[in-house]
Amino acid sequence: MTDIKVIIPAFNEADSIAHVIKDLPKSVSEVIVVNNNSTDDTVKNAEAAEATVLTETKKGYGYACLKGLDYVASTSKQPDIIVFIDGDYSDYPEELDKVVAPILKDNIDFVVGARTKSLREEGSMTPQQVFGNWLATFLMRLFFGAKFTDLGPFRAIKYEKLKELNMEDKTYGWTVEMQLKILKKKMTYTEVPVRYKRRIGISKVSGTVKGSIFAGIKILGWIFKYSIK
Repeated sequence: MTDIKVIIPAFNEADSIAHVIKDLPKSVSEVIVVNNNSTDDTVKNAEAAEATVLTETKKGYGYACLKGLDYVASTSKQPDIIVFIDGDYSDYPEELDKVVAPILKDNIDFVVGARTKSLREEGSMTPQQVFGNWLATFLMRLFFGAKFTDLGPFRAIKYEKLKELNMEDKTYGWTVEMQLKILKKKMTYTEVPVRYKRRIGISKVSGTVKGSIFAGIKILGWIFKYSIK
């Protein structure tokens, strides 16, 4: 049976985290929530929902993801697939089987759950998110001939391929770094359209001007870094 582990970075997602965990399908062997300096009941609610809870005190999306991967590497049984999903309940966790299907059925290395406009709840993505996704994927098409349309956080990858990427970004550039390295290493990839709804709570990135600017700079920095290599 395919072993699938889910990593959820979480910063102050007390109102949503249990919903995310409970809606994940039974095909998941372990849910790993990485508490990234939460000051609310994120940890308590994640533990009550029977997730494995880790704590990463260095603040940053990438830091949290790397903490989760360090834990996975330390386990006695390595998974076949790692799935990343946000803790804000904007994705539909029950669609995980659909996201991993290309890996299981077609031996694809990496799958992005693409937040297709027709499947997005109105207002679920801010204008800066929509523009940022368009710009980043346009540049990836321009420089690398990529077919990505989204930098969506709901994504699945073969664990062995993920280890080959040697992920390093600590903050906002995590998703684009992964996609750029997939392209550079000529791994196989595809997108699966997924539904997307308004998140519970305020976004720590796109919900603030500072967060949006820093995220944009980080994403563009990764793209230009790889375009000149």
